[in-house]
Amino acid sequence: MVSPQEARAFCDRWLPTWTGGDATALLEFYAPDALYADPSVPAGVTGDALREHLTALLAANPRWVWTHTGSVPMEGGFVSRWHATWPLRDRVAEVDGICLVWLRDGLIVRNEVFFDRLGLTRPRPAAPTG
Repeated sequence: MVSPQEARAFCDRWLPTWTGGDATALLEFYAPDALYADPSVPAGVTGDALREHLTALLAANPRWVWTHTGSVPMEGGFVSRWHATWPLRDRVAEVDGICLVWLRDGLIVRNEVFFDRLGLTRPRPAAPTG
């Protein structure tokens, strides 16, 4: 089981590679047989499909920033809570979610990402005034 401190140390190295569009750097954290799933690919991708998915995802979102906000140990890995600042065309979305991360020999073998995509498609309501 990965301790919260080990999970934070891993996330402090891994999450910054989600910013900047360098899929090669991000993929260094994943085992060759890793499975990755997120709301856009709920069944998951692996191998060449994983490389293609992450390359397209990072190219489309080079300025997003991911921040680790906490971890919970689980068998074989950890649950990572995160916050993302996600620049869109006309605004910046603030998104919170979790990742289930399973590790083998220090590499991710399975990564399942969960968050509410509604904040990406609809603007937040304006705060009440006066």
